[in-house]
Amino acid sequence: MARALASDARAGEPSLPPMPGRATLAWAFVERQTNLWKRYWAWEIVWLVYGVVNTLAITFIAEQAGQQGIASEADVRYLVLFLLIGTLVWAYLSAVLDDISLVVTWERWEGTIEHTLMAPVQRAVHLAGMSLFGVLHATVRTLLIFAIAVPFFSVDLAQSDWLAAAVVLVIGSLPIAGLAILAGVLPLLYPERGTQMSFMVQAIVLLVSGVYYEVDVLPPWLQVFSYVSPATYILDGMRGAIIDGESVTEIWRELLALVGFGVLLIPGGMMVFAVAERWAKKTGKLKRQG
Repeated sequence: MARALASDARAGEPSLPPMPGRATLAWAFVERQTNLWKRYWAWEIVWLVYGVVNTLAITFIAEQAGQQGIASEADVRYLVLFLLIGTLVWAYLSAVLDDISLVVTWERWEGTIEHTLMAPVQRAVHLAGMSLFGVLHATVRTLLIFAIAVPFFSVDLAQSDWLAAAVVLVIGSLPIAGLAILAGVLPLLYPERGTQMSFMVQAIVLLVSGVYYEVDVLPPWLQVFSYVSPATYILDGMRGAIIDGESVTEIWRELLALVGFGVLLIPGGMMVFAVAERWAKKTGKLKRQG
């Protein structure tokens, strides 16, 4: 045991505690981010209002199409659900991407980056805690947006398979967390413009994943990118479960793709983050603001 600890110390990485200890450490980061969330409660209201307004503004496009006779009543009902699901899923995904990809930016804002990244905590445990907070935070915000926005529209959800939708969301959160960790490397590498580059990653995912339209309308060369975006499969699975009432067994292709993305992106993202962190420490970019 002593030799193992010494080896870990020489490698510059703290040894992993037992599983219950790792879970406790990860949850500590959830509690810390929750306290920050409470401190910046006014910003949370801003983003909640923005999410509600964005959902309503986009979904009212379907209502206008019906009023102007552009689409039939059945088409309008479908379009309302299509856009509503798209905006709600994007509200969830963007919140997860924000909370995790801005982990370094948050630390720099708070002046705690050296304390956090120099603490004797495995980076995998740290990132797992931040990812868990991002998922929980995004879930609460999205449910609030859903509760406020849905009464504005006449939607029929009787045929929806909510179990399948929940499975898609849970499994889909894994690759999105991995993608967010990869995006979180950018502020480490580029203190001056890394945060803006993280938002560019979100913009690209928004463009190619079919949030507000089917990916078939994209130019062929852009459709290629939709196949490598986990958000595409999350949206397809959610729409299949909610609009068409498809069960878990009927959306197995989307779920299988999301599992594959998760297996690839989570360990890959953590490995890339660890390499970037070591480089930032060696080059003095860890605490730099600009």
